[in-house]
Amino acid sequence: MKNLKLFTLLLPLIFLLSTCIKNNSDPSWLIVNDWTLLPNSNYAGSEGELTDNITDAWVYVNDELIGVFEVPFKIPILKTGSVDIKVFPAIKNNGISSTKKVYPFLVEYQTTGVLVANNSLTINPTTKYKDNLSFTIEDFEDINTSIINDPNTSAANFTLQNTNLEWFNGNFYAHIGLNSVDSSWVAYTNWTSYISKGKEVYLEIDYRNTNAVTTGLIAISPSGTLPNPNIRLNVQKTNPPVWKKMYIDLREIVGASANSAYFEQSFEAYLEAGLTSTEIEIDNLKLIHF
Repeated sequence: MKNLKLFTLLLPLIFLLSTCIKNNSDPSWLIVNDWTLLPNSNYAGSEGELTDNITDAWVYVNDELIGVFEVPFKIPILKTGSVDIKVFPAIKNNGISSTKKVYPFLVEYQTTGVLVANNSLTINPTTKYKDNLSFTIEDFEDINTSIINDPNTSAANFTLQNTNLEWFNGNFYAHIGLNSVDSSWVAYTNWTSYISKGKEVYLEIDYRNTNAVTTGLIAISPSGTLPNPNIRLNVQKTNPPVWKKMYIDLREIVGASANSAYFEQSFEAYLEAGLTSTEIEIDNLKLIHF
């Protein structure tokens, strides 16, 4: 159903492009390759590991929106000559393919180029985190982590491992093994994060899992704590599972949390029905906001 909705939304754009090409047999072509996330020297490494899942790009030529496309791509441009090009990094908001949003914490890529009919102009877009962002990070590189296993409800505890790093530059990640005895994992951060309402705020998380995990946000107020279950990290169907990254949008939950300015992240998982053992691995937790 989600794919059908996305196709329905893109159908007018596909029709427009095909019509333009048919009526203009000599378009220029723009090729945009995959994004590269670069360090921002102003942070001196405090932005954490530079993993990313920037899947899309909003393309402007001479400040005119051309469209939203999944990288890499090749599109016709009905212009020639010198042009200004802006490409904005976009992500699948909350991991939903049909919800593609410019990620508010990354800078756009800008360049100039010359478009020539029947020729291709290729760009390799780069981006970096914007200045003056607030980062709270757990990368599991220190034995003293900021993740606490709930002593009352969690049967399983996480351990630090380093055997499935693949695309990471770090050395360790959190591993949780669930089985018939240790059949639940409930944990939360001890960040006590101050988050202002009305501003963009995200949790970035890298994960690899054969068991679903529900992420959440715990609102802390003078009257107590209020858990808010949020986004579910679904079971991966690939064998073996691979490392993925998700950008979890927290702005709406923060805004709806009355009298709360402080928050913790929460994680909850229970052994999948019909299975005797499963695994969850997480790394590079980043709470980011302005």
